[in-house]
Amino acid sequence: MMAQYLEIKEQHPDALLFYRMGDFYELFFDDAVAASEALDIALTKRGKHLGEDISMCGVPVHAAEGYLLTLIRKGFRVAVGEQLESPEEAKKRGSKSVVNRGVVRLVTPGTLTEESLLEARRHNFLAAFAQVRDDAALAWVDISTGAFHVMPLAPVRLGPELARLRPSELLISEASEADWHELVTESGTALTPLSRASFDSTSAEKRILALYKIGALDAFGSFGRAEVSAMGAIVDYLDITQKGKLPLLRPPVREATGGTMQIDAATRRNLEITASMSGGRAGSLLAAIDRTVTAAGARLLERRLSSPSLDVNVITNRLDAVSAMGADARLAADLRDALRKVPDLDRALSRLALDRGGPRDLAAVRNGLEQAVQLADRCTGEDLPELLTQATHALTGHDDLLTLLGDALVAEPPLLTRDGGYIAPGYDSDLDEARELRDEGRGVIARMQQDYATRTGIQSLKIKHNNVLGYFIETTATHAQKMLSAPLSETFIHRQTTANQVRFTTVELSEMETRILNAGNRALEIEKRLYDSLKGAILDSAAQIGDAARALAEFDLAVALAELARAEDWARPRVDDSRAFEIQGGRHPVVEQALRGQGGAPFIANDCDLSDSAIWLLTGPNMAGKSTFLRQNALIALLAQMGSFVPAESAHIGLVSQLFSRVGASDDLARGRSTFMVEMVETAAILNQADDRALVILDEIGRGTATYDGLSIAWATLENLHEVNRCRALFATHYHEMTALSGKLDRVDNATVAVKEWEGEIIFLHEVRKGAADRSYGVQVAQLAGLPPKVVERARVVLEALEKGEREGPSHKALIDDLPLFAAMPAPRPQPKQESAVEARLKTVLPDDMTPMEALRLVYELKDLLK
Repeated sequence: MMAQYLEIKEQHPDALLFYRMGDFYELFFDDAVAASEALDIALTKRGKHLGEDISMCGVPVHAAEGYLLTLIRKGFRVAVGEQLESPEEAKKRGSKSVVNRGVVRLVTPGTLTEESLLEARRHNFLAAFAQVRDDAALAWVDISTGAFHVMPLAPVRLGPELARLRPSELLISEASEADWHELVTESGTALTPLSRASFDSTSAEKRILALYKIGALDAFGSFGRAEVSAMGAIVDYLDITQKGKLPLLRPPVREATGGTMQIDAATRRNLEITASMSGGRAGSLLAAIDRTVTAAGARLLERRLSSPSLDVNVITNRLDAVSAMGADARLAADLRDALRKVPDLDRALSRLALDRGGPRDLAAVRNGLEQAVQLADRCTGEDLPELLTQATHALTGHDDLLTLLGDALVAEPPLLTRDGGYIAPGYDSDLDEARELRDEGRGVIARMQQDYATRTGIQSLKIKHNNVLGYFIETTATHAQKMLSAPLSETFIHRQTTANQVRFTTVELSEMETRILNAGNRALEIEKRLYDSLKGAILDSAAQIGDAARALAEFDLAVALAELARAEDWARPRVDDSRAFEIQGGRHPVVEQALRGQGGAPFIANDCDLSDSAIWLLTGPNMAGKSTFLRQNALIALLAQMGSFVPAESAHIGLVSQLFSRVGASDDLARGRSTFMVEMVETAAILNQADDRALVILDEIGRGTATYDGLSIAWATLENLHEVNRCRALFATHYHEMTALSGKLDRVDNATVAVKEWEGEIIFLHEVRKGAADRSYGVQVAQLAGLPPKVVERARVVLEALEKGEREGPSHKALIDDLPLFAAMPAPRPQPKQESAVEARLKTVLPDDMTPMEALRLVYELKDLLK
């Protein structure tokens, strides 16, 4: 057995080998040491090899999926070695023959299909990046759904595309592994190098043609050599990992370069589009807007949100679909009820194609198609927009398959085929006959027991069963003497004597046992044959079922976005080819929901108009909401171009080709980058890439260095955006000196976030207005944060001295020399509170003597006093 293990392990040196032994997967040697540590399971020893103890650990087969998921998440690959024959079959070759075993699949991050190993609401992409001379391409596939895409890709765009797709695993030629290792691992993607042969474009084309059983790729479109190379590498890798049992892949779809809004990794991270800064889904834009009720609809939402369109017609069609669902609340509610019952058709199909499915996957296809028919019937006669009309057509045409599955399957089948009982009674006469014999055999055994008890006069006599003796008659030792004596001894044959019982059999009982056992096995064999037949019928219609699955997802997304717009009071945006960017009453969708959940103040909506003045220079104190304002406008543009309504009273968005964001502060110490260095790298990427249709949001450029250094960098950056990039931008800063640029640059306007100062404290109004802030209120914000009073008072003194010096012109050294030492400063005295006009007026009020009208007038009077 160990010789067999070592032989199999030699073929898969880079993977942990799960070696099947009965009801356990065992691991040996270094694999066992690594797995025991990763899985926190006991490490034992068994036997010796070359004089050394053999380390060993194992996991139960029935619980293996959970352990596999842990190992995959910790960066391991697993080779699953199964028993390819039964022990009985092995013994036919000799009593000491070892059961044949072999690896049936390699489990890697990008090749998972099991429901328990995948997130239902997100794709699990396997990607491949290929370079052929001066061309490069990226292909990606989700084998759990069959989605297959490819696009030409400049190498410089690999990072942003990995951020968009978030693949679990990336295949790359071993010759270029070193060039891309850092970038890929930074993205959180597992990197798998393959030999150059896997990326050979000639061999790759042959693999693709063989997979789809076609004579030329022209049927799918025109692909470059790099694209063919990337797709072929994926097919080769799937052949290796699935051991020749290829998944059900849809024909490859070529994505055009420039068809979607370009968003780099830093921007996706800053805007928290599909994941929050902490890395989880909670707190992201995706989590805030997801109202879908199906897994496929949720995956479609994430794809659309990650890749907003640049095609006005596509965007308009999507918005029309959302409008239609929003206009007919009754229709939307009916469709939503039906959609809640739709299972994950794509993943059920994939498991069936890879022979990892079961009876419940057959039922999932049946149930999904039944709901598709109900949706189509409900939409009959409705005036639907083009996108939903096309989807409706894909929901029908499955009558024969539905009839077959409806007749063949029980309502609630078991999980595993070996359990049996999933084929409906009356579907197959041979199965019904076998079941009848199997089930009636139990009644026959009961009648035989009663007959034997009557014939022997022993009422305690029982017929029992175990795996060693089969069926047997059991009685006490006292009664056994009667059965061992004539004439009963001629009928009852002694089998076994235990401490308190004696066991017998009869010729009649043995014959009945054979009939019952054969009937049970025969029934299971017939059910397995019928399962294979039903699976084949489903796979023959896989393309049509896939179309229905996509149509259901389209309906789910349209209804979900309509529900979102209705619940959150969102408006339909106007999207066109202009350079307009006009938003009335815009709100931040995530922050607004968070405030509502905390029972706090309502979100303050703000306008933004970059149509004429393409750049707004935004000033105001920290905590006033500048970053929120910047982000909400970027998110509104993104939502509009994905085909969703937006959180605003109205919005007119001229297509945004690129979205760039530099918001927040972070460092990258592992790569030797300070906060300021990270800021400069991201700013450089923006200035080098942004075109005139881009939308750029920048927050506090230059704050990580000396004041004048930072001011000069921020100043030059704004001028470059205005003169060179000529894009639309929101530029937040604390450098008030920059507000002078609005008088020098014709497309720059000043805007500020308003605050109100009251008795030495500030109140944040969160309102964005035209104009410039006169100061930053940094000391007041520090006081709000809880700095010790002595520190706050000292900051005020230093600030006053510096501001005086700026007005009167002495050197900084002189200012510092003139300031008293911190330790010598007296503790700040509490200032006597001055009575406000409102307090003075309230002292004259006698509430018990006021009429309702007088009270109302008082409210208006007090409000005027606050101005």
